[in-house]
Amino acid sequence: MDFIYPNGKKQALTFSFDDNQDFDKKLIEIFDKNGMKCTFNVNSGTLGGTAEENPDGNVYIKPEEVKEVYKNHEVAVHGVEHKYIATLTDPMIVNEFFEDRKALEALTGKLVQGAAYAFGRHDERIMNILRTVGIKYARGVASTYDFFPPMDFLDWCPTCHQADPNIIEIGERFLNCPGYIELPLMYVWGHSYEFGRSKDWSGIEKFCEMMSGKDYIWYATNMEIYEYINATRSLEFSADGKKVFNPTLIEVFYKTADGFSSIKSGETKIIK
Repeated sequence: MDFIYPNGKKQALTFSFDDNQDFDKKLIEIFDKNGMKCTFNVNSGTLGGTAEENPDGNVYIKPEEVKEVYKNHEVAVHGVEHKYIATLTDPMIVNEFFEDRKALEALTGKLVQGAAYAFGRHDERIMNILRTVGIKYARGVASTYDFFPPMDFLDWCPTCHQADPNIIEIGERFLNCPGYIELPLMYVWGHSYEFGRSKDWSGIEKFCEMMSGKDYIWYATNMEIYEYINATRSLEFSADGKKVFNPTLIEVFYKTADGFSSIKSGETKIIK
């Protein structure tokens, strides 16, 4: 069985941007114009920070703006204070992620179960702690330059950074992705302030314009990707592989000789 994305989409594209600076508003305008979906990783302890309060002049999204600004996208955890968690004790790591999660859930009115590691550093100890506080996936910063979904979603590495000099070439490779990759996924991460401080948004605008409007691409948030791929991995097959049961709440799609079909939530199906 060859899985595909919802409604017959062959590929998926997702974004992940950190640190909730005011420049996120401009970035969201670009994403919304082009039909992109992004996960924004928020440090609740910095929300509302002004240029006068910050030595580097950063201006942050206000707490009361969070729900409206990010309404078309996903909000995820990035640590209350963006601490370098590799040097923290276990209780301190719990506080960084769990308190951030609680604050963001209160502001958005939604479950917040995704994360990005501040500075990208993490290990098995940190991943296990995240599991205990209800985090389902977390992103690092090491570029893979490939389009394979992660083996472990708490060790999720992106395809490339927004400022990678080869991002357009990488995007072109993705648009012509080889057929042997099942559920191909391109994942771009970064910070909106990298565009805002330079006052040059042309790179992300060009990339989004190139990737937009493709009927074979699923534009999804990190959590949507996690939930769908996890659903494909949760299917239960009979010993002969001819019968499959979908125990999840998510409809799973797969290729057929005529195009595609699906296994609905709770359905048991004979595969022909």
